[in-house]
Amino acid sequence: MTEFNLIDQINDRKQEGNMKNMKKTDKFDDTLIIVPAYNESRVIKKNLSELLKYFSYVVCIDDGSPDDTAKEISKTEAILISHPVNLGQGGAIQTGIEYGISHNFPFMATFDADGQHSIDDLKLMIRKMRKEPNLDIILGSRFLNKKPENMSLSKKLLLKLAVGFSNFTSRLSLTDTHNGLRVFNLKTAKLLDIQMCDYSHASEILDKIHQHNLNYKEFATTIYYSDYSKAKGQSSINAINILVDQILNIVKGAR
Repeated sequence: MTEFNLIDQINDRKQEGNMKNMKKTDKFDDTLIIVPAYNESRVIKKNLSELLKYFSYVVCIDDGSPDDTAKEISKTEAILISHPVNLGQGGAIQTGIEYGISHNFPFMATFDADGQHSIDDLKLMIRKMRKEPNLDIILGSRFLNKKPENMSLSKKLLLKLAVGFSNFTSRLSLTDTHNGLRVFNLKTAKLLDIQMCDYSHASEILDKIHQHNLNYKEFATTIYYSDYSKAKGQSSINAINILVDQILNIVKGAR
């Protein structure tokens, strides 16, 4: 997707010697965690450090951040890939996927940088993928069998509208179409080839699931809307962006 050579920028920190004394299942050595980041210097070091307690391989893509995000990432054992310019969340995720494909990871997962996802949910989703070899992708859902924590009514309504639009355009049946927590296998990674750089990438992923007839399931997850994420405006602005993207996609498809 990107024109510059990403592989040349990758600092591959697979430390085989450090993991000889660890059980494979303890550190999920078969899974690459992909963390797209933009202007997350305040929290990225802490959040990556938490992930690295449980996962051997975490790749964090600094998506052209003007702040110290890249510097904070480099203080951890995460693999750092830096975009020279901002490509958007979809572009950052595709960069991580390309890294995972080049290193033949059996499984990959996307995980937001701001700490809103649950690591426990992620571990359970990976274990489910391992136990069900026919599954191609598991999608996190904050609306499946539970109520989201600390979500405003306005955001909940906007996301519900986005779900309706996405289900209509992708012809899937989901309860949450824009949850950033996903786990998928190598086969799926090779088929995704994300081209949409903005929030539309989430809808593009759903379209690819339908297009390639991939086997999918939803998994009930918890989203934590912290004071930090609310201060960044994510609690409502992202929901509006998602809804606008859905409407634009429908308009484009009708032409």
